[in-house]
Amino acid sequence: MGILRKVCATLTAVAFVGVGALSATTSAEAAPQVAGSAQKSATAPAPAGLPPKAVTKAPAASSTSKLIAKYKIDRRCLTKGRVLCINKKTRKLVYLVNGKPIQVMDVRFGAMKTPTRSGVFKVYRKSKNHVSSLYHSKMPYAMFFSGGQAVHYSSDFKARGYNGASHGCVNVRDKKKIAWMFARVHVGDKVVVYSK
Repeated sequence: MGILRKVCATLTAVAFVGVGALSATTSAEAAPQVAGSAQKSATAPAPAGLPPKAVTKAPAASSTSKLIAKYKIDRRCLTKGRVLCINKKTRKLVYLVNGKPIQVMDVRFGAMKTPTRSGVFKVYRKSKNHVSSLYHSKMPYAMFFSGGQAVHYSSDFKARGYNGASHGCVNVRDKKKIAWMFARVHVGDKVVVYSK
């Protein structure tokens, strides 16, 4: 009778592990074993006398990994601190903190004659209500990163979309998003501009 109880208890435990269920009273030692078993191949043979384990899948990629792949985030952006990661090919700016995407916004770039520079930069100046001294155009929420080039809100981008271009700046058309980001970005934060 005692042997039958042990076999039934073992079968019950295998069934619970096989479907990935753990009770709230599972000990700390058992948890790593369950996590490890989820990563094993589904074709591994079961011990003699026990039914085969239920098929379990490896854990899905984290949402961070999915976003990094979706927005083709450059590895130079995946550092500690705040980073403005700007992809010319996808036309997205991804604001990351400690390698995690926090905010995504549409951007446009300079025209052929006034291209946006690529490379790794730092925000060296912020100006909330900036007006260009060269073009006399409004550049709200400007975050300068290379010479006169800055990430800033553009009412022209909002109105005309990708039918226009900047004089080299990175234009953002969502005023709420850039205002939110402007409040969090500090002078010295990293800016990466690339095509991937």
